[in-house]
Amino acid sequence: MAAGRGGRCPGHGGAALRAAAAGARGLGTACLRRCLPLCRLARRAAAALMALAGPLLFRVGYSLYARTRLGYLFYQRQVKKARERYPHGHSAPQPCCFPGMKILPIPVLSNNYSYLVIDTGSGQAAVIDPSDPLAVQAAIEEEGVMLEAIFCTHKHWDHSGGNAVLRQRHGSCKVYGSTLDAIPELTNPLADREKVRVGCLTFEALATPGHTVGHMVYVLDGGPFGGPPCLFSGDLLFLAGCGRLFEGSPETMLASLDVAVGLGEDTLLWPGHEYALECLTFASLLELDNPALEQKLQWVTQQRQEKRSTVRLGGVFPCLQPPPPAPRRVPHPLVGMLHPNTLLHGGCYRGRGCWKGGDHGSLLGVLPLAGV
Repeated sequence: MAAGRGGRCPGHGGAALRAAAAGARGLGTACLRRCLPLCRLARRAAAALMALAGPLLFRVGYSLYARTRLGYLFYQRQVKKARERYPHGHSAPQPCCFPGMKILPIPVLSNNYSYLVIDTGSGQAAVIDPSDPLAVQAAIEEEGVMLEAIFCTHKHWDHSGGNAVLRQRHGSCKVYGSTLDAIPELTNPLADREKVRVGCLTFEALATPGHTVGHMVYVLDGGPFGGPPCLFSGDLLFLAGCGRLFEGSPETMLASLDVAVGLGEDTLLWPGHEYALECLTFASLLELDNPALEQKLQWVTQQRQEKRSTVRLGGVFPCLQPPPPAPRRVPHPLVGMLHPNTLLHGGCYRGRGCWKGGDHGSLLGVLPLAGV
């Protein structure tokens, strides 16, 4: 007899169905209990493999970039894309002038800076970290100067990729850097604290390993031109931040930062990247109740929205304009995590203490931005 709508077939009552379902659930539960330990073990094994593979893959990728031809090809692709995206540079910088000396920031790639430093009396010039040779050559021709020296802070292609082209174009040009880094076209290896003259310009090389094993920064003596010392920091130090540890330990990096902190407190900082917005945004998350930091972040945000360079810092003033008033010091939360009394203020300088001790901590930073 057929069951009607909603009826039951003979021999297939609710009790039988419930019993079958219960049996299936019991079987499934038993299987699940047996499989759970295996699943947990598999998850742990996968997590362990990922933890091991992540650093390994990074090291392999970094080695390919920093030590092989593949890195140079990748750099060339970066340069091409940046030229297409930023035909006039990623930012609008302003030159800094002192009597007899001029510093011209050159925006290259997507956030790098090269710097053309000119002895205006002799027309001799040096360039720091010539990433894009076409952009640097355009600045050289526009200024009508003779390129005598290339100072490389480290081997990474986004800082040294233009060395070969510029050396070929300017035959007498010398390339300076550390022998510990594989600086392309290196002609004149430098030791720590060694000085180099280009016209009336005097640069001092300081060994600052950490970002790379042979990273160096260069300090320009501004005294003969009535100006302060100028630190070209490469990837050691940025506005409100520092470079990544690719080839060094945190202890090594702190020792290198201590070298920068040991400079005079009037030192002007010229960083290798336009990272101000990213660094200050991160710092603002660490200190939610810091009005001075928030004000600086707002200024940087406005600058970047207008594609203006944040390298124009307090104390670094455009040509033919008087310097701004002396900036005030504001707390730097990023470094303050390690050194509670560390301040962000305007070039790198040492205060009453030092990184490894002292009653008042140490002072570190980048010159406060205009208007702060």
